[in-house]
Amino acid sequence: MGLTDLLVIGLFIFIALIILVPVVLFIYLYIKDDKQKQHSILRNFPVIGKVRYFTEHIGPELRQYLFDADNEGKPFSRKEYQDVVKAGKYKERLIGFGSLKDFEAEGFYIRNTLFPKLTDEMKVDNAKKIKTRVYKIDGEGLFTRKEHNEAKLADPYYLQDDDAVVLGEHTCRYPFRVKGQVGQSAMSYGALGEKAIQAMSKGLGLAGGTWMNSGEGGLSDHHLAGNPDIMMQIGPDLFGVRKPNGEFSWEEFKKKSEMPQVKAFEIKLAQGAKTRGGHVEGEKVSEEIAKIRLVEVGKTINSPNRFYEFSDVPSMFDWIEELRSVGGKPVGIKIVVGDMDALENMISYMKESGKGPDFITVDGGEGGTGATYQELADTVGLPINSALPVVDEMLRQYGIRDRVKLIASGKLITPDKIAIALAMGADLVNIARGMMISVGCIMAQVCHTNTCPAGVATTDKKLQDGLVVDEKMYRVANYIVSLREGLYNLAAAAGVDSPTQFERKHIVHKDELGRVSPVEDLIIAARRAQLQKERQVD
Repeated sequence: MGLTDLLVIGLFIFIALIILVPVVLFIYLYIKDDKQKQHSILRNFPVIGKVRYFTEHIGPELRQYLFDADNEGKPFSRKEYQDVVKAGKYKERLIGFGSLKDFEAEGFYIRNTLFPKLTDEMKVDNAKKIKTRVYKIDGEGLFTRKEHNEAKLADPYYLQDDDAVVLGEHTCRYPFRVKGQVGQSAMSYGALGEKAIQAMSKGLGLAGGTWMNSGEGGLSDHHLAGNPDIMMQIGPDLFGVRKPNGEFSWEEFKKKSEMPQVKAFEIKLAQGAKTRGGHVEGEKVSEEIAKIRLVEVGKTINSPNRFYEFSDVPSMFDWIEELRSVGGKPVGIKIVVGDMDALENMISYMKESGKGPDFITVDGGEGGTGATYQELADTVGLPINSALPVVDEMLRQYGIRDRVKLIASGKLITPDKIAIALAMGADLVNIARGMMISVGCIMAQVCHTNTCPAGVATTDKKLQDGLVVDEKMYRVANYIVSLREGLYNLAAAAGVDSPTQFERKHIVHKDELGRVSPVEDLIIAARRAQLQKERQVD
């Protein structure tokens, strides 16, 4: 047999395989789908049904990368995602040829002054530089990008000492002074892997002037890795401050309060997208998790959706008083605003009793979580731009706004959104998902499955291999510093010398018809709607 014959035979086999393999595969799938009883479409139309399920499966990725416009996509648009990535990786926020924002849509706008503040007129503390690293692009082709990272001394954009936000200034033995207005929202070890937590801890520690909320899953060594200031959250299941039988442990609480890194405690009454108790499968309760949370190894956890330690506002305030007395540090509460009457009753009692939290974290209904039910995520609780001014206004009406600081959270991942929240009444802002994006999150939306492909929201060791702590920590630091720098830029444009001076008068709301309203009008409208609802109930 000659070479020509071999080539002919080889070509024949190659063509046969190209034809036969798909045909055999098609017949196999046809028979398999025809016999199954679960999917009616596959039984009736095996081929088209297969195509349908395939395209449905890859739809989110196609929309995110190919079909969604820059300002489309939920929970964050492609542009918002890139804003965080560029700030973290390149410490870059410059754009060319104008904004991509839809100016026809309704939204809030910052009122700029005719005569903005000059840079040297701003009250900023840039004396102590930050040793970070940023990426520089050397060249970019259609399929390649050549870049390197290099050391950089960055301005930290701290608030000056007299502008620092102080939690528990008049109530605690150890008030918490914050020289930056942006920190990390609650994210537990377990919900995120140890590498993501470590990268955030080290990045926040490097940036300074900020804080890290431990999340309700207890305080882990991973949170402490970068020595940032810690706000320890206490949820209804009391992880990290509980006895073996589940009761609150004053001994464990005292241990945590004596840690120099722990600056404040936050009692979680509710979370934007998760106004319910948590659930952790026993297989995820490793020895390490059990040690941190003070629970049994391998035992499934179903957290209650309310504390057993108190059942109304007076008993909650008494508990807060005792926590503050024992720990000596600020104690706040995290709420989601929905029931205006309940909110007003609480604020009224704050005025009447002289008691209450040192700070209130207002979490918008659009807030995120690693895992929750769809109906809770979609509907429960007001969005932050509706909730925040209501809380601020109630505190003012009862004359106790100066006693309590407000922390806002709810998709506030860029300087303009943060500035608007500050103008609406927030003193500080929490960010969770922006921090996740800064350490590599690609918005795969599989946080609840432990299969996060970026190694962020997973405890899978193999998946976490992709996340390099000593690289991502700089992105976290750059992201925080960029946000603070952006806030100073916006403050200057509004004619004030510090972002702590943002007030309602610095923003307006524009509706779809172009009509402009001050924030006060929105608050009045919300109150009228509440009163109308109450009359209808009566």
